[in-house]
Amino acid sequence: MWFRLLATVFAVLLLQAPAFADVKDRIASLAPSGLVFVLDEDGNELLAQNADQPFVPASVAKLVTAWLAMEELGGDYRFKTQFYLGDDRVLYVRGGGDPFLVSEELAVLAPKLLDETGTEPFTGIVVDASYYPAELRIPGIEATDEAYDALNSALAVNFNTINARRNGKTVRSAEEQTPITPLAISQFRARGPNGRSRISLTQEDPSIGIRYAGELLAAFIERSGGSVKGEISLGPVAAGLTPVYVHEQSRDLAEILRQMLIGSNNYIANQVFLEIGAQREGGPVSLGKSIRVAREIFAAHDVPDAMQLVEGSGISRDNSFTARGLARVLGHFAPHAELLRKTRAGSRYKTGTFSGVSTLAGFARTAEHGDVRFVISLNGGGKLRFRLLTAIERDF
Repeated sequence: MWFRLLATVFAVLLLQAPAFADVKDRIASLAPSGLVFVLDEDGNELLAQNADQPFVPASVAKLVTAWLAMEELGGDYRFKTQFYLGDDRVLYVRGGGDPFLVSEELAVLAPKLLDETGTEPFTGIVVDASYYPAELRIPGIEATDEAYDALNSALAVNFNTINARRNGKTVRSAEEQTPITPLAISQFRARGPNGRSRISLTQEDPSIGIRYAGELLAAFIERSGGSVKGEISLGPVAAGLTPVYVHEQSRDLAEILRQMLIGSNNYIANQVFLEIGAQREGGPVSLGKSIRVAREIFAAHDVPDAMQLVEGSGISRDNSFTARGLARVLGHFAPHAELLRKTRAGSRYKTGTFSGVSTLAGFARTAEHGDVRFVISLNGGGKLRFRLLTAIERDF
């Protein structure tokens, strides 16, 4: 009996060996110098081509940020923005790093704020952005007008960007839901191209983005039946005040992460990454706090020390991953795989792209092994990574 059983197992292994050899040969022929690593659901290696080479993850780093956020903050976490009212009806706003304070959210926020404060005119708005240090800078963010280079801030609207149409000196909002404001017009006249585009708020003076947030808030207050008669300025909340309204972001963290992963939004990723550190160590936020917390979570889950995060979006080339480390993170992130984009075959994935860097990682849906974890890193070749994923889907 045992002889027949062993003979059967040996026969099955003999049949599988050529199949696995064929898969490895096909992948090697497609990307001989590429990194391709595949694990089954039990953590067994199905393919390990160049798997011991560290690689720059680019936006695949957002997968790790998403997992860290779910571990530390939880999927039902909601960012908060606090409002205070002085005796002279000065409205104080304390930013809490909400990454999704977009126009649609302000349209919800403004009437609720007026329900608590009344509709008498505010004599000014003071924005307290001290939760984020003024000197905070994210590695890899450059001083450009590109939306992906937007600065992170304790209080920013629409991802610290402006979406507008310019025709000479005439500037109009490119979004029906977003009023145009004087700062938006001046910023777009100074730096925006003709036609429609989205630009980041200037990095030369980070306070401009904060004042723009106050300006857009004032516009939504007016849309909701209130008004602001005085100036918008930056400063601390006056001593002795207690919040009259605390706005909780209508999207929970799980939905924010889904939007971040699908849109590959650098601004959202680093707002979330900074909150991870502040949640455990207290405010104000700092990269140092978040990096320490990330390392503590890595250690608690046996993620290799070689996994190096210097920021949360992947925009820095100083981020460095290992295939085995990222595959271990994927194993922990598996319950949240539905937050990722999906292929027609049902695989879930996140891309990363730099000049000379093309990455892809996630969960491949296969016939023989179910959902396997995979990591792909190439020196260029954006389409090739999907050909490799198709080969994994089809042949494993």
